[in-house]
Amino acid sequence: MKLEIVQAGNPILRQRARPLSMEEIRSREIQKLIESMRTSMHEAPGVGLAAPQLGLALQLAVIEDREEYHKEVPEALLRERERAPVPFHAIINPVIEEMTEQTAEFYEGCLSLTGFSALVPRARGVRVSCLDERGQHRVIEGFGWYARILQHEIDHLNGSLYIDRMHSRSFTSTENLTEFWKGKPVEEIKKTLGVDGE
Repeated sequence: MKLEIVQAGNPILRQRARPLSMEEIRSREIQKLIESMRTSMHEAPGVGLAAPQLGLALQLAVIEDREEYHKEVPEALLRERERAPVPFHAIINPVIEEMTEQTAEFYEGCLSLTGFSALVPRARGVRVSCLDERGQHRVIEGFGWYARILQHEIDHLNGSLYIDRMHSRSFTSTENLTEFWKGKPVEEIKKTLGVDGE
């Protein structure tokens, strides 16, 4: 079942989602929803998708950074972003904490803000306590790009979007990102755009 991804402006994206009970997690309905979210995420394509993006105010997100997504990315950029494949999993009722004071800034997009991107500072490492798709308790420690994905998806569950955290002067269309900023070091981009601790 293909699900429609709602776009910024839809009020559900600004609500705090409600937790799921163990009974709900194990229900056929939620298990089917998780599979549908996985399909929708792959078709988009994206590396994460949260239930509020589908119009459902539930504390549920799916994540997968597939190896095939890395084939077109230069090795130096993968290293700079600390990006490696992440197998499919769901996070349910997550609680997140920053593990390091270090932050990283990279361009980030969102399936609910189609066609746009911006530089977003994020914690380099996070710890997430959650339930998985089987209702098992998990503690996830994510670093680099995986930490960014976790933070982005958990923001959705709390009614936030990357535009709430972005350097506003870096906000750009996807076309202009490719034309003007692709492959340039973040510090050079920030200097050119006049981004300093906004």
